[in-house]
Amino acid sequence: MKKIIQLFLFCSILIAAALVGIFSQAVTNESLKEDIELKNKIGQMLIIGFRGTEINADSYITKTIQELNIGGVVLCDKDMPSQGKLTRNIINPVQTRQLISDLKKYSPTPLFVAVDAEGGYVNRLKAQSGFIKIPSAEELGRGTPAKTETIGNLLGAELSILGFNLNFAPVVDVNINPNNPVIGYLERSFSNDPKKVSIYAEKFINGLHNYNIATVIKHFPGHGSSTSDSHLGLVDITKTWTPQELIPYIYLLKNNYSDAIMTAHIMNTAIDPDYPATLSPIFINGLLRNVLGFKGLVISDDMQMGAIADNFGFEESIILAINAGCDILIISNNLQTYDEQIPYKAVDAIFKAVKNGQISEEKINASYNKIINFKNYHGIKN
Repeated sequence: MKKIIQLFLFCSILIAAALVGIFSQAVTNESLKEDIELKNKIGQMLIIGFRGTEINADSYITKTIQELNIGGVVLCDKDMPSQGKLTRNIINPVQTRQLISDLKKYSPTPLFVAVDAEGGYVNRLKAQSGFIKIPSAEELGRGTPAKTETIGNLLGAELSILGFNLNFAPVVDVNINPNNPVIGYLERSFSNDPKKVSIYAEKFINGLHNYNIATVIKHFPGHGSSTSDSHLGLVDITKTWTPQELIPYIYLLKNNYSDAIMTAHIMNTAIDPDYPATLSPIFINGLLRNVLGFKGLVISDDMQMGAIADNFGFEESIILAINAGCDILIISNNLQTYDEQIPYKAVDAIFKAVKNGQISEEKINASYNKIINFKNYHGIKN
C-alpha cells in the first residue's frame, strides 16, 4: 500500500510538472506572439530610404520590408552619402515604375511609396530624366490658382502612373525671408502672403487628390522665416517666427484637410525652450493636435538631418519624437552616411522603449491604427 501511495505521489508530481511546463510554454508562445505583433506595428511607423534602382527577392530592401513590416519607402534620384557618384533609385519613368511595382509586390502590408515632388529645384523626378517639368511653388504663385490646380493634376497623374501614393508636398511655409537658404532661395514657397499660400496650396492638393495621391504639407510650424538650413544644424526661429505662419494650416484644416503634416526641426524657445518642433509635445500634441485640432498623420522630417542627429542621440530622438506626437518617422539613409542596419536599430530602439515604459503601447497602437486607416481611406494597395 505504501509503495502504491508513493507511486501515486510520484506520478502526480510528474503530471504537475508537465502541466507547469505546458502552461509556461503557452505563456512564452503568447508573449512571443505579442512581441512580434508589436514589432510589426512599430515597422509601420517608419518610412525609409535605400539604395537600388531595381530589386529582387534577395535585395536588402526586400528583406527589410518583409522582416520589419516597414510602413513605407521614399525614393530619391541622387545618393548623397556617395556625393552623387551613385544613382539612388530613380533613373527614368519606365525603370521607376518597375521598381515601385516590385517594392509593392514584396511588401506584406500596403506600402507607402513616397517622393519629394514639389516642383522647381526640389523635385526628385527631373525633366532631363524624362519626367514632366513642374514649376516651383514661387513660379506657380505668380500665376493663377486655377493654373496651380492644373499643374497639380499633371503631377498627380504622373505620380499615379508611376505607382507613387504619397507626395511630401506642398510646402505651406510663408516666404517671410526670401534669402532663407532652404525655403525662399529655392523658390519653395508660393508667396509671402499667408492667405495666398493657403489658397494655392489647396489647389495643388486638389490636383494631387484627383489622382488619389495623398499629400504631406510642410514644415510645421513654419520654416519660412529661418535664416539657416535644418539639414545642417539646429535652426532657431524664436526672433523671426510669427503666428501668421500658422494661417495656411488653420485655413486648410478648416477646409477639411486631413492627410498628413510634416514637422520642422526648428527651435522656437518662446514656445518650447527645450526641444525643436519634431521632438516637442508642446508643438505637436499641444499646438497642432489640441489647439488647431489636426486629426491626421504627423510625419517627422528626416530624423537623420543635422538639426536632430548632431544635437540628440539616435535612440533619444526617436523616443522623443514619438512621445511628442509623431506617427511616422522618416529615415532617409541619404545624408552623411548609409547604414543598412538603421531601420533595424530604429525598430529595436522603439521596441525597447515600449518594454521599459518610455513609450506607451497605447501610443504605438494609436499611430498604427491611424496609419492603417489612412492607407485604407486613400485606397493604398499593393
